[in-house]
Amino acid sequence: MRVCIVGAGAIGGYVAAKLALAGAHVSVIIRGANLAAVNASGLTLVEAGQEQVVREIVATDKLAEVGPHDIVILAMKAHQVTPIANQLEPLLGPETTIVTMQNGIPWWYFQKHGGEFDGRRIDSVDPGGVIAAHLDIARVIGCVVYPACEMVAPGVIHHIEGNRFPVGEIDGTETPRVTAIAELFKKAGLKSPVLTNIRSEIWLKLWGNLTFNPISALTQATLVDICQFPSSRALAASMMTEAQTIANKLGIEFRVSLEKRIAGAEGVGKHKTSMLQDVEAGRALEIDALVGSVIELGRLTQTPTPHIDAVYACTSLLAKMLRESGGRLAISKSS
Repeated sequence: MRVCIVGAGAIGGYVAAKLALAGAHVSVIIRGANLAAVNASGLTLVEAGQEQVVREIVATDKLAEVGPHDIVILAMKAHQVTPIANQLEPLLGPETTIVTMQNGIPWWYFQKHGGEFDGRRIDSVDPGGVIAAHLDIARVIGCVVYPACEMVAPGVIHHIEGNRFPVGEIDGTETPRVTAIAELFKKAGLKSPVLTNIRSEIWLKLWGNLTFNPISALTQATLVDICQFPSSRALAASMMTEAQTIANKLGIEFRVSLEKRIAGAEGVGKHKTSMLQDVEAGRALEIDALVGSVIELGRLTQTPTPHIDAVYACTSLLAKMLRESGGRLAISKSS
């Protein structure tokens, strides 16, 4: 099976390595130092104290070079989908499936939804409907990403913990293609249950992302730091309560309690969230898909979100300052 991963950063690189090691034909679309490193030395996966180098992989920054694939995995950040949506055509054959691995509320959330908001566009994640205009919704499979990974050097992925990638058709049906994707992931040593309500799983993951990511970006704190500091733990709980109210109004029920979800984040330990990693690297922050989208859905369902609003405002200002200065932010030990 031919698989192309667009955006082989920490998560995309992890998936690429695991699939390639399991025998899949894998192409990755990457740029800059990562591209140079993979082409020179292969893609390196550090996992459970062991290092594996994957050389049987095609790496390029030109989509037209690799041609159509059976599966295209979009593994970049949510705000990076819009700029490439109109460039994916060379990767798509008549039966190509697109697997979305973005955190947060996906651009397709209300497509094939069936509720009162069926078909509605979420402006915070698809402004102007650019993504929907270029990606055929019939191709799309949803996927929720649970592993924690870091890119520790160009072409080098450190897998910290977790290997769960639930997948599901966005209309809730069980189809041969979603089953085939789950089996492909399982063959690679990943846990990939097929879900008939992928949106519930999206909310469960988002429940933590919309709180811990921006709080970590603002404070430079790791997951365990946030959860064990009483004030930040209380702030996270308040934000999660607001989000839960919105989700409930949209027909979503959470299968774990709020306290259990916080405990799960605490159990990850001294892990820097992806947004904190982006702050330290001076990259654009994934704010709208994780936080802005929840505020938009709050307005849609007439749900107040004062705690989420405040954190969103502060994180957005931080992102603006980093962008305008071209800088990065990290705490360092004094000499």
